Amino acid sequence: QLQLVESGGGLVQAGGSLRLSCAASGRAFSLYGMAWFRQPPGKEQEFVATITWSAGSTYYADSVKGRFTISRDNAKNTVYLQMNNLKPEDTALYYCAARRGFIIPTMKLDENDYWGQGTQVTVSS
Repeated sequence: QLQLVESGGGLVQAGGSLRLSCAASGRAFSLYGMAWFRQPPGKEQEFVATITWSAGSTYYADSVKGRFTISRDNAKNTVYLQMNNLKPEDTALYYCAARRGFIIPTMKLDENDYWGQGTQVTVSS
């Protein structure tokens, strides 16, 4: 079983950067695919990025490709989301998720094995 805690959110101006972290406690973190999802205010959840258990592969939503980078440190049981050139439309509650297997972009947050409580990112124009 994993417990996931996100951190690193905050208020930033458009064009700025933030790095989100998701710390996992529990066993076998390195066996889980990890992903970030987000829910903008008044909108549905959406997939942001995913990384395989070995960090061998990553995949991004088109809306963040080239601006966001997902990475993981299995020794620290942590997954990161580096967000650069932030835009107001990136404003959302960001969640990390874990699954014993691949996380595909069409999945919903609650279709994963575990997810956190979220961290708020607000981008001002």
